Amino acid sequence: MVLDSEKGGRVLGIDPGEKRFGLALSDPLGITAQGLETLEITKKSDWIDRVHDIIEEYRVRLVVLGLPLAMSGGEIEGTGRSRELAREIKEHCGVEVILRDERMTSKEAERVMRGEGRIRDAGDIDKLSAVLLLQGYLDERNA
Repeated sequence: MVLDSEKGGRVLGIDPGEKRFGLALSDPLGITAQGLETLEITKKSDWIDRVHDIIEEYRVRLVVLGLPLAMSGGEIEGTGRSRELAREIKEHCGVEVILRDERMTSKEAERVMRGEGRIRDAGDIDKLSAVLLLQGYLDERNA
């Protein structure tokens, strides 16, 4: 297993939405994902600047970005938006971005949080969706 600390940084997971981005961050060893925050999207420049700050602060070397797809696997409205976000993150922040199928992460996050009675607002679901997205990537990579 190759540890993230050996590569010089953590992995940032982003579950992108139209109004909010859920964020999750790997531990330094790249084994577990923890919820970081939920960004409210008001202006494009605000979110990219905040993502850049997080990448710098935590020495992030890789971003795993959710790619919305139809249940059939085909592209939907948000698919192109995620591809554009990936391009912007690469250009503005200078890190590698991996697009990862995010089908069912929001539904699974909502199911988990409702079962535990932990939903305070929609941002909670977005953050847990980012955790599920990132943890899935970490688990596959470390298997």
